[in-house]
Amino acid sequence: MKLTNLFVVVFTLFVGSVPTRAADSKVDFNRDVRPILSENCFQCHGPDAAKRLAKLRLDTREGAIASVIVPGQPDKSEFVERLTTKKADDRMPPEASGKSLTPAQIATLTRWVAEGAEFKGHWAFLALKRPELPKIADEKWARTPIDRFVSSRLEKEGMKPSSEADPITLIRRLTFDLTGLPPTLDEVDRFLKEYSSAKPQAAYESLVDRLLASPRYGERMALDWLDAARFADTHGYHIDSGRNMTRWREYVIDSFNKNKRFDDFTVEQIAGDLLPNATIEQRIASGFNRNHMINFEGGAIPEEYQTAYIVDRVNTTATVWMGLSVGCAQCHDHKFDPITMKDYYQLYAFFNNVPERGLDGNRGNATPFLKIPTKEQERKIKEFRDAIALLEAKLKGPLPETDAAQADWEKSPSRNGNKTVWKVLSLAKLRSKGGATLKALDDKSYLAEGLNPAAESYTFTFASDLPKITAIRVEALADASFPEKGPGRSANGNFVMTGVRVTLDEGKTKTVGIKAASADFSQKEYPVANLAGKSGAGWGIHPEVGKDHWAVVELAEPIATPGTEVTVQLQFNSPFGQHQFGRFRVSATDSTTPHVQGGTPSKIEVILKTPADMRSDAQKTELRNYYRTSISPEIRKLTAEIASYQKQIADIEKNTPDAMVMEEMPKPRDTFMLVRGQYDKKGEKITAGTPASLPGIGNKGPVNRLDLAKWLVRDDHPLMARVIVNRYWQMYFGTGFVKTSDDFGTQGDFPTHPELLDWLAAEFRDSGWDVKKMQKLIVMSAVYRQSSAVSKEMLVKDPENRLLARMSRLRLQAEFIRDQALAVSGLLNSEIGGASVSPYQPKGIWEELASRADGDNWTAQKYVQSTGKDLYRRTMYTFWKRTAPPPSLTTLDAPDRETCTVRRSRTNTPLQALVLMNDPTYVEASRKLAERILTEGGATIDDRLTFGFRLCAARKPNDREIAILKRLFEIQLQKFRKDKDAAEKLLKVGDSPRNQKLDAAYVAAWAMVGSTILNLDEVLTKN
Repeated sequence: MKLTNLFVVVFTLFVGSVPTRAADSKVDFNRDVRPILSENCFQCHGPDAAKRLAKLRLDTREGAIASVIVPGQPDKSEFVERLTTKKADDRMPPEASGKSLTPAQIATLTRWVAEGAEFKGHWAFLALKRPELPKIADEKWARTPIDRFVSSRLEKEGMKPSSEADPITLIRRLTFDLTGLPPTLDEVDRFLKEYSSAKPQAAYESLVDRLLASPRYGERMALDWLDAARFADTHGYHIDSGRNMTRWREYVIDSFNKNKRFDDFTVEQIAGDLLPNATIEQRIASGFNRNHMINFEGGAIPEEYQTAYIVDRVNTTATVWMGLSVGCAQCHDHKFDPITMKDYYQLYAFFNNVPERGLDGNRGNATPFLKIPTKEQERKIKEFRDAIALLEAKLKGPLPETDAAQADWEKSPSRNGNKTVWKVLSLAKLRSKGGATLKALDDKSYLAEGLNPAAESYTFTFASDLPKITAIRVEALADASFPEKGPGRSANGNFVMTGVRVTLDEGKTKTVGIKAASADFSQKEYPVANLAGKSGAGWGIHPEVGKDHWAVVELAEPIATPGTEVTVQLQFNSPFGQHQFGRFRVSATDSTTPHVQGGTPSKIEVILKTPADMRSDAQKTELRNYYRTSISPEIRKLTAEIASYQKQIADIEKNTPDAMVMEEMPKPRDTFMLVRGQYDKKGEKITAGTPASLPGIGNKGPVNRLDLAKWLVRDDHPLMARVIVNRYWQMYFGTGFVKTSDDFGTQGDFPTHPELLDWLAAEFRDSGWDVKKMQKLIVMSAVYRQSSAVSKEMLVKDPENRLLARMSRLRLQAEFIRDQALAVSGLLNSEIGGASVSPYQPKGIWEELASRADGDNWTAQKYVQSTGKDLYRRTMYTFWKRTAPPPSLTTLDAPDRETCTVRRSRTNTPLQALVLMNDPTYVEASRKLAERILTEGGATIDDRLTFGFRLCAARKPNDREIAILKRLFEIQLQKFRKDKDAAEKLLKVGDSPRNQKLDAAYVAAWAMVGSTILNLDEVLTKN
């Protein structure tokens, strides 16, 4: 077949005219060809076999060459003829598709065929290798390796970088980028003094280090992570009731401030609950994948919404760590990327084992969750425990009276007649239903490690050389490796044993009943007697964690031994997840009186009837204190004080909030592919796995979320490092190297600086995933330090500043704008962490949307404005209701947080100006700024104008700006002197008290000046 004359003309005119590459350079498949094919061809001739037409694949070389492309011969390639034919019915893409190719695109594809039709794997899926640093003409300009890549690209485009910004611009830019707040005047003055010295580079680096060490850095970095994690304070659907994920947000802030390695941070976010002996913080971290929306609508189908939650987790995890839009494969193979439907449901299987309910969240957090004290509660508990320790220290020491009394009791007939000898057992066939590892220790106790499921049971067998067995004793032993150093694996060190089942020959012959049960201590709501009764509540020991405990179960009839294999199952099926033994030991006796008879024994009676050589240190202390209190009034007082502190601790723990976490079910759910993505249309059964187009997960046998998390952070994973550093670049320059930071697939943008992206990704990986080091590397670069001034030539050549010949000018994020107003006005509350707060908001927004009456016990139905200092907390702590997100923030482009957001939109609307000039937050900030100007700004109008301007913009105003603002002040002062009611009305906006010593007209006039300064483009912009 031959090319038409039309094509020959087109090819001659347009070949080599593709932007961003030299005309004589070879066509690059990933940069030049794949985007055209992906946009126009892959929908019908791509990865999705079910939708593929004419059995033609253009996403693989084999498919293209087999039918429509002859490499090196465009005139013999049907592919080229179909692009250029005059016949509308034969032309590709077809007119009905709504797509068409430009002459330049046709020329590019033709040249590609002529050059041999080289295919490459998609650039984002290729192995990450560190590129060589390019050689550049202007060596002096480059401060970091970053600059060499940028300069090399600019040289090819015939452009030069901009000069360095002035020091005031630098400190303001840096302070916002690394803390989300403006610099104070003292900070500006100090930096200017250091910068003007002989070593400006050292002054700049010192500033960077100080800001990275600021606790505000963690809040700033966490803000973008909250968007990605779809963090909110309500469940989102229908009733949209409240939830509390305060501790997860605090974890994120702390992690950034502590510079937690990003690979560790990733593993904890995805699977912190599955780490061996997971700490409370690691389990809290796993709440990342519980931040999704949760429904509790009457008539909704639980299975449908449970499916929706898992789909959300898959899509969010893929977006955040892989930059892929895998959600397309929920219903069919991805039309553009190498992600099959099977790949999707293999990822789905990782998240399908959470013991959650499809409809939940009607009263706060949805299961599973952890009860965790707030930081203030933790501080109080520590304070009380320290006080108890001091009091207990006074109770220690030798007591002859105690020794004598004990000796008398040891000699008593009742003691000698009730000798119970316990024989510690060696256990066999020991297994955990939940998959924990039970490790034998030297003292014949067993330590639980690894998986820690919501419900559990430990089963074992033993054979004894005792003539018979009348009772079995289980010791729950405290261990420093568990929370609160207790014997239980729960977050507070407690356990709840719900049953003890004793059978012979592994249950094949007989079940042995339990006649009675006793213990050294029982939790009030969970007495040990439950083990011998019908109650399934079980035996617990809270708040007496941090010490050893034991329970004895007396058998209904003795077991004749030796020669009989006895099987025991310790059951932990309480509604409180993970409340099982962490370390335990088992003994047996043939005593005829193993149980303390005559009703429920007191704690001291139980201790006295325990053989002295078997008493724990805690029991010995208890016994000693008992004798002391019977002797000394002073000691009775100390004991009462201890009891008081213990009660206060118990009261705090009773009112501790909870946090939703991930958790694995003891028995995993089966996962099926869903036909067309419908929750009730089950197809092929699937096990967990990763996409075939990416490096294999490597494990043989079943894999879980922990394996998935470790797979993401492996050195050979091509996506994560690229995706994360791209978002860091976006944070500073407004746009990443890949503009579509949420889509690194074939439909996404090709990176503007692919070598620099790979170099930074490799540096991030090879640095040990050091987040602060990466931030410092970027902000220390000459690229970052450029002026943002733009010439006409720059606007023509590079309107979006993708080539980075200057610094981008960006409007501050919504949260930064509010925080700036609070900071310069002196209103900002600097507390870090804590619960969300409710600042000013127009009345009736929540109530208009509420579906339940206020008295219906549903939270977050009626907006209750915060008071006092809570009104002025940083904006990241604002209560986020999904169905009615904070209106002043969404007006300024904050997301609704219903789904994962890694790239905020940026708009410019009249509503934004209305908010910034009229919202009570900004009006109040203006009047408090006016008070600062009047009390701190000097005696003259010029001094005061300069002071107020510097507070907001960091620099001094010029003469023209002073003249304009002075005229504004005079007009407003005249107005408010004539209309005192207007001045009083203005000064009543907001809850903060007014300085009554200042003249109302003066304050009102300066408030209008302050509002004007706060609304300057320069103040609202990071330049």
